[in-house]
Amino acid sequence: MPTQSVLPAILLSALSLGAAAQPVAQTPSIYIQPGIANGPIHIVTLGGTLPWGNWQKPLGGGMLTGHWDGYLSHWHYNGVNHDNLILLGLTPTLRWTPDGGASPWFFQGGIGVTLSSHLYHTNERQFSTALNFASHIGAGLRWGEQRQHEVLVSLQHISNASIKSPNPGRNLVHLRYALHW
Repeated sequence: MPTQSVLPAILLSALSLGAAAQPVAQTPSIYIQPGIANGPIHIVTLGGTLPWGNWQKPLGGGMLTGHWDGYLSHWHYNGVNHDNLILLGLTPTLRWTPDGGASPWFFQGGIGVTLSSHLYHTNERQFSTALNFASHIGAGLRWGEQRQHEVLVSLQHISNASIKSPNPGRNLVHLRYALHW
């Protein structure tokens, strides 16, 4: 192979590797997120995220960023007075991305508030408040040419933080697909 054709190939490879190593820009997203909990509860959530502008902090070899996560969930369950409820939530979320923000993998967590259409009540559990707190931790992966696709597996806990009794709380598991633009 002549040297003239090898040099452009090496340069193109180096440029593409450099582009892949750059931190991913924080962009808004929309998502769909099915979820489950024992009881059983089946959940479908539609939501969106909005980055905190250009806020970012280097942390432990990675990059810490933040975003608002707003969502609307539908819970279906075997209830005492109702078999479903609508839940509205807003969560400030911190996301840590390894490799200075360049990795496709990320880890995130947040604590926010939720408001449900009525009290969750089954034969086994009963919430005493419609206003509750929701905390979550999760791990995910972004991919695509601009890393516009994302999957996230998360664990969420919802309870009223002992504002009122009873406070049984619920633990949920979610799988999210998000599309960034």
